[in-house]
Amino acid sequence: MEPVNGFEARLAQLLLADPTRMQILKAVETLSVDSAFVAAGFLRNLVWDALHAIYPPTPLNDVDVIYFDDCKPCPFSDSDYQAQLTKQLPDVHWQVKNQAVMHIRNGDRPYTGIVDAIQHWPEKETAVAVQLHRGDFTFVSGFGFESLFNGRLTWNPARDQCTFLRRVEQKQWLSRWPKLQLTLS
Repeated sequence: MEPVNGFEARLAQLLLADPTRMQILKAVETLSVDSAFVAAGFLRNLVWDALHAIYPPTPLNDVDVIYFDDCKPCPFSDSDYQAQLTKQLPDVHWQVKNQAVMHIRNGDRPYTGIVDAIQHWPEKETAVAVQLHRGDFTFVSGFGFESLFNGRLTWNPARDQCTFLRRVEQKQWLSRWPKLQLTLS
């Protein structure tokens, strides 16, 4: 895939320089789930750390693995995949979610795929994901990568603004990354 405005190339460089994240991506690749991506803070925090010259990178609280399977979604698949990943990397706190069923929890219409699903997340910069397949990265984003690399923290109007602001406060993003620009429009 050709880098878009260099953002994807920069993401690839950041990932290749992070052995922990590469190990995580390789573990997810072993699931052999074509639609499996590692999402959210996995990429978002990596970029924000780079923008703030934070090294080593901020430790990952959890690793969000998302996939899309709308063919007879099974509630046990998430836990099965999570168990497989935990067996490989037991020190990682895995969170595996089939996005084909997340619309139920969120009170939305059914999602049509990974990108549609992440377009409903509270922050636009969190709506980013990566997949490793045979040494190549595939990146997806619900809103592009420009605001992420420009140090923005943007409310997604698809979600309640109070939810967004509560997350900003609880996660203390503006304390950890003080150069971020909060955007409510």
